[in-house]
Amino acid sequence: MDLSLYPGRIIGLLGPNGSGKSTLIKLAAGLLTPTSGEIFVAGKAPGAATKSLVSYLPERTYLPDWMTAQQVIDFFADFYADFDAQAAGDMLHRLNILPGTKLKTMSKGTKEKVQLILVMSRRAQLYLLDEPIGGVDPAARDYILQTILTNYNPEAAVVISTHLIGDVEKVLDQVVMLQNGQVMLCATVDDIRAEHGCGVDTFFREVFKC
Repeated sequence: MDLSLYPGRIIGLLGPNGSGKSTLIKLAAGLLTPTSGEIFVAGKAPGAATKSLVSYLPERTYLPDWMTAQQVIDFFADFYADFDAQAAGDMLHRLNILPGTKLKTMSKGTKEKVQLILVMSRRAQLYLLDEPIGGVDPAARDYILQTILTNYNPEAAVVISTHLIGDVEKVLDQVVMLQNGQVMLCATVDDIRAEHGCGVDTFFREVFKC
């Protein structure tokens, strides 16, 4: 796989199940080690040296159920020097999540909103979002996407792995399509529309016959 991603773009990482999307994100986050080849984030191999550069949203919730929303915000503020607790509190308020609410009483979708708030409240250089809207109700998806647009560092790159292409397409600048661990296509959204006469979702369905 030969792929370079640059700051100032929101990139959709697309592909059928098993294509390697989550694996690539975990490699970039330093959670997996490549068995061959190399991967770099801002010129550094993912790991301890890049933890301060990368803000990662896993597909599954990982926060301790006994904590409240405010407690996890305070924890992130203590752990990450680039964390903006005020921005996190503002997003909680806009999503009608009470700071004193324990995570164990939240729905899966609300927990995922809290996780996204934590991730987007950092001033990272690379945001890795694995299915950020997969567990939220359709009515909240537009707000989640707007949260991503308005809260990420404009000098950073945002990578969104998703199967909900129709919902996410409107915020994407570029797409990377994977198949069997290989890059099948890397192009801007505008180029896809100009060359193929359709949007990313339609093009994806034509390519993968789904």
